[in-house]
Amino acid sequence: MSNQPAFKFRLGLITATIWKNDSFYSVDFTRSYKDGQGEWHNAGSYAHADLLNIAKCAERAENWIARQTNDQN
Repeated sequence: MSNQPAFKFRLGLITATIWKNDSFYSVDFTRSYKDGQGEWHNAGSYAHADLLNIAKCAERAENWIARQTNDQN
C-alpha cells in the first residue's frame, strides 16, 4: 500500500482523499479551518454549512472510484 493518496480533491473547505488499499478504495473527508493565529488545520467534525459539500464530495469520490473499477475490468 502506498502512503500517497490515489486521488484528492477539494470543494470549499472540504477535502476528500481517496486511498487505494489492496482490493478496495477508502475515502477520508476533512474540513479545513484557521485557528486564532491564522494557521490552517484540519478537522473531522463538520458544521451544518459543510454538509452539502460533503455530500457532493462523496458523490464525486464514488464516481472516481467507479471509473477506476470499470477501467480495471
